[in-house]
Amino acid sequence: MSRLLGSVRARATLGATLVVAVALVAAGTAVLLSLRSNLLGEAGTQAERSAREVATELAVGTPYADLSLDVDDRPVQVVDEDGTLVAAGEDLERITGTGVDAVKPQPAASPGDAGDDGDDDEDAGEPLEPGEIGERTTISDGSATIDGDAEDYRFAAVPVETEDRGRLTVYAGAPLSAEHGAVNTALTVMLIGFPVLLAVVGWVTWLVTRRALRPVEGIRREMAAITASEDLARRVPVPGTHDEVARLASTTNETLAALEASVERQRRFVADASHELRSPIASLRTQLEVAAAHPELLDLDGAVEDTVRLQRLAADLLLLARLDAGERPADARVDLAVLAREEAAGRAGVSVREEGGETGAVTVAGSRGQLGRVLANLLDNAQRHARSAVVVSVRRDGGLAVVGVADDGDGVPEADRERIFERFVRLDDARSRDDGGAGLGLAIARDVAVRHGGTLTVHGGPAGGALFELRLPAA
Repeated sequence: MSRLLGSVRARATLGATLVVAVALVAAGTAVLLSLRSNLLGEAGTQAERSAREVATELAVGTPYADLSLDVDDRPVQVVDEDGTLVAAGEDLERITGTGVDAVKPQPAASPGDAGDDGDDDEDAGEPLEPGEIGERTTISDGSATIDGDAEDYRFAAVPVETEDRGRLTVYAGAPLSAEHGAVNTALTVMLIGFPVLLAVVGWVTWLVTRRALRPVEGIRREMAAITASEDLARRVPVPGTHDEVARLASTTNETLAALEASVERQRRFVADASHELRSPIASLRTQLEVAAAHPELLDLDGAVEDTVRLQRLAADLLLLARLDAGERPADARVDLAVLAREEAAGRAGVSVREEGGETGAVTVAGSRGQLGRVLANLLDNAQRHARSAVVVSVRRDGGLAVVGVADDGDGVPEADRERIFERFVRLDDARSRDDGGAGLGLAIARDVAVRHGGTLTVHGGPAGGALFELRLPAA
């Protein structure tokens, strides 16, 4: 059961059914109350009409024996000021709700006595003139038995002032059987119809959600298959509905493509790193084995050089791994002009030109060590390809700090200006690894620049060589 309710389809069906159920109950209750109110109002109107008809007869002096009390088999009572029943329908056997339970009239008082009683209570209730019928009508509910038939009634009480019999009150009732029948019928229809309607709503919602979620199930199955097969080249089906599900499938495919590219880059990186590490390790091992066999042939300088190369390569790989892991740079303030002079110090043919004047004008926020590594890699690359000179320029360009490293070498062909920032890429394949390095310097420089919110690009230099521009947000 919990598994069933855990599905979106089941929850959507249950939710839709509950909402419709609440709406139906609220609407049904409102309909029943309105129907009952209208029917009760209609019964009250009928009772008042009957009472006023009898009151009209009393107002014109009609004797009790000649009153229309048995019309439509409705209960009618005529009560005097003393609360004595003076007239009633012949078939009335029992009555409640009027305040007078008597069903058999009592002998009428003499006109003189009635007149005296009327004078004594002239101010009681609504003041009326002889022959006048009261405007106010009192409504009450009760029951009555007429000729053996018991039924609920709505009673209307109408006062009338007579000339010879004083003030009388006429009680007339209208049956509530129509109200009860209509309400019971409506309630029966609702009790039968509402469950059927809810079943239809649930069934339709179940079918609609199944159709709507079918592409999602297809995506789930394909993702499960991709996970099981580890084949990131597969893609999930994209429905042609142009809705949220289609966008989900497209985004999933984009994620799979990015994951595939990332895994492929990782595989290439591991393969290239293994290849690059193999050369210095093999060279160092060879020298150590020769030295072990022939100590006099030990090339100590070569062994140290290979060890240094191995150490630098390991440091580069570690830095790349940290950058790939998303390590955030420190938030220190770094003066790029000072940093450039420090990195250029001791390098032959390298000059630094600061544009803009003020000390500290070209300051950025970031890691001093990583930014120093960027400048060192750019200078190493420039010196490797320069004929005679390397110029480092530092300037402020709006909200950016710009560092340029230009050489007077052969430059970088335009077709290769993006490829040189890839890892383990060397444009001169004939160049020895000892002279050319592992091909990680520019890749590291660009990754650090991106981590600091900046860019690193290469263009043609003013002296015909290459110009590398590092642009970072100024602090």
